[in-house]
Amino acid sequence: MPVDDALQALRRQPFEELGFGKIDAHRRLRTDFPEVIFAAGKSDAHLMEIFSRIYEMDGEVLATRATEAQAGMICERFPQAVYDGISKVLRIERPDKVHKGKVAVVTAGTADVPVAEEAAQTAEFFGSSVDRVYDVGVSGLHRLLARLDIIQGANCVVTVAGMEGALASVVGGLVSRPVIAVPTSVGYGASMHGLSALLTMINSCANGIAVVNIDNGYGAGYQAHLINMMGLRDSENGNGAENEKNDSCH
Repeated sequence: MPVDDALQALRRQPFEELGFGKIDAHRRLRTDFPEVIFAAGKSDAHLMEIFSRIYEMDGEVLATRATEAQAGMICERFPQAVYDGISKVLRIERPDKVHKGKVAVVTAGTADVPVAEEAAQTAEFFGSSVDRVYDVGVSGLHRLLARLDIIQGANCVVTVAGMEGALASVVGGLVSRPVIAVPTSVGYGASMHGLSALLTMINSCANGIAVVNIDNGYGAGYQAHLINMMGLRDSENGNGAENEKNDSCH
């Protein structure tokens, strides 16, 4: 069988059946990224089995929304595991991992940091270098402008905000790179647990903004990494310089 045909066949290989769940053993082959565990709601036995199997297959594993009790159980079995109680991210990473490019994760307030850290640590797990710019909401715009060089230097910007969610629109008008807006459930009653911020971000008049679900730091971090890697490939291939040259001719 030709190598290309064999690779396509492997990409269609079935999952690993555990009875209570099915592990996508070839996800890294198809997408370049291993399967990630959503720990919330899983029993201890199921979480331990899934975590162990993915670690055996890939040599690293990422779990989101893990409780302290779940993390304690995993860390007892795997002392190399690292748990962040703020973002509730639990992970084992390869020690030789290289972080490339640049993603900026920006929050409106300190209360948005748990979701922002989920995004930042997800992007880092997949191999992106991340700059954090926290507590620069629109109620004190000078704080944001003071860190603008860092934000504008990223290949992708993740903005995390609750309340009215205006930060995404402000950042979107200041950068030339894609912006991923993450509404959070931070706010008083009329914020409706993040719905107000979500609607503001969806209706933004700024260009280049995409919106993920409320509190979905993981989804934003994953998407930001993909964009960051595309930016790196364009830079390595010289496409960025060529595009600038072409733009100057119009």
